[in-house]
Amino acid sequence: MHDGKETDCAEGDGVVVRKRRKGIYILPNLFTLAALFGGFYAIVMAINGRFDLAAWGVGCAMVLDSLDGRVARMTNTQSAFGEQMDSLSDMVSFGAAPALISYVWSLKSLGRWGWIAAFVYCACAALRLARFNVNTGVVDKRYFQGLPSPAAAALIAGFIWLLTESGIKGTDALWGVSIPWIMFALALYAGLTMVTNVPFYSFKEFHMKRSVPFAMIVLIALLIAVINIDPPIVLFGIFVAYGLSGYVVYFWRKAKGVQTSVISTSTEEPDERGLHE
Repeated sequence: MHDGKETDCAEGDGVVVRKRRKGIYILPNLFTLAALFGGFYAIVMAINGRFDLAAWGVGCAMVLDSLDGRVARMTNTQSAFGEQMDSLSDMVSFGAAPALISYVWSLKSLGRWGWIAAFVYCACAALRLARFNVNTGVVDKRYFQGLPSPAAAALIAGFIWLLTESGIKGTDALWGVSIPWIMFALALYAGLTMVTNVPFYSFKEFHMKRSVPFAMIVLIALLIAVINIDPPIVLFGIFVAYGLSGYVVYFWRKAKGVQTSVISTSTEEPDERGLHE
């Protein structure tokens, strides 16, 4: 028998087995869709010339992206669908959106060099997300293999936000250097760093359910106070510090003779071996 609504029926050896159809968990995917909207909103605002709001859209997508996985784990609603949805959302919010915003804001004045830089960033974001999905089971959870795409997007959006709030246009000069070429170098740096094997700390060892020393709460309060002094400058400074931290760790490990790879388990699959090195 088949009711056509909630269950599928299979019959074997005279026994009818009813299988419940798989559904989609609402809560974590709402956060993912909201993050996707943040990236879409950022693109629309950039087209309309509101680059401050475009940067805010990417920032909101970053916050929401950091929450969907945690919500799924806390509510035990992880699913393969959610993982794929998260990757597609990240590609829009942290791949296509920063590339298009940077191009409309500044890079288009460079002609073909501008769209080449934007494409390289977008392509590297796609490659980084694909490699992340393949390497999930073999990478040391304490580190990311290459700059995570939200952090790369933060470098692009943070720079645009900082200069926009300062009244500087994307076609002006900064300290005697043309801003389009600064944006060109930043887009290439952020994009190419995403596909390197440089280790970036993931902060996954911090859990909301664990107790922390009182001093940690004081430090968080101080950090919030410092950010409020001048949010664009302080936040962009944090983004830059994190964007450089991986190379500091990499060369420190090199100098100490410690393994620089974040791969904790090797693979013998010939079609995947190069991705884990």
